[in-house]
Amino acid sequence: MLDAPATKTIRGQYINGQWVRAARHFADINPSTGALFAEAPDGTRSDARAAIEAAHAAFPAWAEMKFTERAHLLNKISDIWERRAPEFIACAQAEGGGWYGKGAFEAHYVTEVFRSAAAICYQPLGEVLPSEYGKVSTGVRYPMGVISVISPWNFPGVLTARGFAFALAAGNTIVLKPSEDTPWIGGLYFAEIMEEARVPAGVFNVVTCAREGVAAMGDELIEHPYVKGISFTGSTPVGRAIAAKAGAHLKKACVELGGKDSLIILDDADLDRAAQAANFGSFMHQGQICMSVEKVLVHEKVYAEFLPKFAERAAKLKVGDSADPSNVIGPLINDRQVARVKAQLDDAIAKGAKVVTGGKITGRFVEPTLLTGVTPDMLIYRDETFGPVVPVIPFRTDDEAIALNNDTEYGLSAGIFSRDEARALAMSKRLETGMCHINCTSVNDEPHVPFGGSKASGLGRHGGRWSIETFTETRWITLDRGGRPYPPVF
Repeated sequence: MLDAPATKTIRGQYINGQWVRAARHFADINPSTGALFAEAPDGTRSDARAAIEAAHAAFPAWAEMKFTERAHLLNKISDIWERRAPEFIACAQAEGGGWYGKGAFEAHYVTEVFRSAAAICYQPLGEVLPSEYGKVSTGVRYPMGVISVISPWNFPGVLTARGFAFALAAGNTIVLKPSEDTPWIGGLYFAEIMEEARVPAGVFNVVTCAREGVAAMGDELIEHPYVKGISFTGSTPVGRAIAAKAGAHLKKACVELGGKDSLIILDDADLDRAAQAANFGSFMHQGQICMSVEKVLVHEKVYAEFLPKFAERAAKLKVGDSADPSNVIGPLINDRQVARVKAQLDDAIAKGAKVVTGGKITGRFVEPTLLTGVTPDMLIYRDETFGPVVPVIPFRTDDEAIALNNDTEYGLSAGIFSRDEARALAMSKRLETGMCHINCTSVNDEPHVPFGGSKASGLGRHGGRWSIETFTETRWITLDRGGRPYPPVF
């Protein structure tokens, strides 16, 4: 394992294959300690415009490149990622506040994203359609042009790579804006790897800015006429605004947003396995995952047996500075997130909820917390928490569990534990979620699957051929060989 440097030197924004220094910088903070991780470039709307123009200029040659050459480049990117994994892990701990194991998972997963994207280059681009007139009639997918990618801080490796790798494989060019909380591992680190892989200038660009500049830069990344599609992963309020602006400009937008995901534990479940899944799903990366378990729904017949199993596991998770690999629960990313979690916890306790284990908040560190007695009038029942606090709620029937799951504006993921797969599968069909995992937690992802939600959890799908559908245009192309008759009057 490499140690992250006390302060990281960032060379600038990455535009048209060049490192471009910004006039101003902002502090990129280690959330565990509050120490400075790096001075990050505080770019402007004009920087975003320059990056978009560079990507637009690079698009024709990249789109015309042989698909095998694009695939080879993507595999080269993957190889570099794999070699530099220890560096990413150390910086993910220092800049992102993640546990060592979480960083190791991300580093491995990102290599598979690029390999999966390379493989998609060899897949069919369309289909041959029947024609009444004997035409050669085809529906063919073509790259769109410049794709803006706005990525989040919670899984900056995975969610950034997934946001652009398949679009890049399809022949699009990219302008990436990472979160201001993780400008390095979510953005400029990728630029270093693209430079090392010798991706052509302008094909991949990264711009960064402080929180105060996000709105202006974001508007440019959506409204510029050269931008043809937007890939966004983040909060539902921001996603709504991005989708609305994209719609106003008639641009494609794939937005993967928040969740209020349930883990449903039926009366015939393997409770030990379910307790482990609940613990992982609720508290991995401090619950700062869009598909984290935010409601544990337990059949009343096994509720009394399950709750202590879950509480015992949660109480064993060590909390502290993520520089120590034994600390599984690191800090929340910033003080705003701590305030959000504290407000929900305080509201629940004031309205009668009971703390089974945890409940303590020290700075940015929040203990893994289980609550009972949570009711629909509490903030934590309806609002996304994005922190290590989870209610455990009993239910009587399968219908009631389904209703409790669906009683939210969100619809991202879910998990169901039961030894009766047919029963669980029947329930899954009635859940208003984009994903559901039987005998596993709601936290699941693979590079080639259709990842995304319903309702307020997003539009479109990331992953594999579903990303290709999202970030290409389908064109109807025909070859007529004199078979179509025209009216004689013409």
